[in-house]
Order: sequence, then structure tokens, then C-alpha cells
Amino acid sequence: MTLQELRYLVALADKGQFIRAAESCHVSQSTVSNQLKKLEDYLGVTLFERNKHQLMPTPIGKEIIERARMALGVMGQIRELARQSHDPMNGPLSLGVIPTLGPYLVPCLLSTIRDIYPMLHLLLREDLTANLLERLRQGRLDALLLALPVHGTDIETMPLFREAFVVAVPAGHALERKTHISENELADQTVLLLEEGHCMREQALSICGFSSSNEREELKATSIETLRQMVAVGVGCTLLPALAALPGVGSVHNGMVQIRPFRPPAPARTIGIAWRHHYPREATVKRLAELILDNLPAGVEAIVPQTGATANYRAAEIEPRVYGSAVSMTTVTPVAPTLTGLETPCKSPL
Repeated sequence: MTLQELRYLVALADKGQFIRAAESCHVSQSTVSNQLKKLEDYLGVTLFERNKHQLMPTPIGKEIIERARMALGVMGQIRELARQSHDPMNGPLSLGVIPTLGPYLVPCLLSTIRDIYPMLHLLLREDLTANLLERLRQGRLDALLLALPVHGTDIETMPLFREAFVVAVPAGHALERKTHISENELADQTVLLLEEGHCMREQALSICGFSSSNEREELKATSIETLRQMVAVGVGCTLLPALAALPGVGSVHNGMVQIRPFRPPAPARTIGIAWRHHYPREATVKRLAELILDNLPAGVEAIVPQTGATANYRAAEIEPRVYGSAVSMTTVTPVAPTLTGLETPCKSPL
């Protein structure tokens, strides 16, 4: 039994077909088939039920596949420990990002990451929270940027910043005349939401006091940009995270969508970074987290690291109105210059 056979076994479990498993391993289909037969002969058990369309692990196959993942994970840890002894910021790092954050934060950081850590090869994947967490637990991603909290003793997290929600309304809407909007003023409005699977959808439902049974099926969107376009043509209003509401962000014409803040204390979400417990490159993830904290765009409030601030920050208590996170926190704001509201968008290198 070899590590390569275990890699083919796990690939078959993940892909469910010989041809897709072979493609993911960059070998021929016959190679994967022969190696699986060899492994089954060696173990004396059948690992998969075979049919024309899909492979299904047998009961004993499921247990062996789980242990194969663990064995491959340990081998990966050995390799990463050796790499880390040279330079923790050298080599690939697979980073997952939720779609309501990635387009608005990642472009602000890429050029800085390349300048400070030129040997760090960042591999980005955007997906829904549940899918990202599954990939993280399987070892297919190294770290995640997502909304907290994340549950599970196998996942470590570090909060990075607090991001307030704002209200986006069409030009000429009754709420446009207000300087601030309260949550109960949305109760009688058509509020557009993301479809199921987006963590921001549940946060918006909580803020507005809605239940999923009150929704209209035709008013669900797959992305923040779709929501923005629907608001622009007057379908309804929606909630946006602060980074998605910065000036110059989005593809609608100026003036078609008006942004109004909530009455303080504004509802917000906590964004953090997550990685596997006992991940051998934890130092790499924490250095990346420090870089993000030191280079946050306007419109968000950094959370003080427990070990102490890494830059010239002063602490400020924020009202306990965080949705999808703990209800109290300490945040930080830059000493100088002071940025307020949503004044300045990031300069995207993309």
C-alpha cells in the first residue's frame, strides 16, 4: 500500500467517477482503476460499489477513505513543517473567500500582499460558507475569509474587522429622504435578499425581522451585484455590507442607487480568518491576518488582536449590535488620519 494509492482512493471518493478522478490526479483512467484494484486486493475488501454512472463507497470503504485522508493530511503536515522551517511566507496558500466579501476586499489587498510577501503564491477560491468549510476540513483549502462565528472544535478563527450594513434604495424612493434608517422602517418595504446558502441572507432576515416564509421566490438574487441592479431599476431596496457600498463600487450609474446608513448602533457582521486546528502553517495564516489588519480599506473597523495591536491604533468600544457574531467586541480606529463613514474606496489593482 502506497501514498499514491491513497491519493487515488481519496480522489475517487471526492469525484465519484474514474474519469474525473483521473483528471484531478493528471493520470489516465486505467491507472486509477488499476491502482484501486491493487489496493482492494491488498486489503481484501471492496472499497466502492460500481455502476455505470457513479462510484459509491462501501461501509468499510467509507472508514478506510476517512483514514486515508488523515494519513495524507499527516504527510502534508510533514512537508509543510519542512517548508515553514525555511520561510512560512514562501509557497502556495489556498484561500477561500465568501462571495459577499471577496470582490470588495481582496482587490484592495493583492498588490500589498505581492509587495510584502512576493514568494507567497495565493490561490483564491470564492464559494458559499458551507462549501468553503467542507473544503477546509478536507484539506483542499488552507484558510478562509468569512463571516463569524464558525462552529466546530476542528476550526480555529481570528476576528479581523467589523463591517456595518447599510441600506440601498432606488433613486426617488421614500426612504431616500432620510439621513438614517431604522430597522423597523424596512418592515413594510420590499427587501431584496440573496438566495439560500449565503450567510448574509440569514443576517439580513435577522436584521429586518423577516422569516423565510414571507419571501417572494422571484425576488431572490445570486449575488450582491444582482441585488444592486434590481434596486437600480426600482424593484425594491436591499442591505449591503459597507465595503460593497463604497463610492465607485458596483456597475450601476451614479445616482440610480442611494445608500443610507442605519440609525446607530448600526447592525454589522464580523469578518474573520479561519484555519484547521493543528494546521502546520498557522504562522503563515496569522501573518496574513496581520497584513489584512494593517491594510483595511475605509468603511470597516478593525478588531484589536488579543495579543495587542500591531500598529498605531486606539481602542474604541462598539455597541453590541453584531449579527452572526458575538454581541460585544473591542474595535480599533486609526489614530491619524481618521477615516469616517464610507469616504474612500480602495484602489484596486485589478
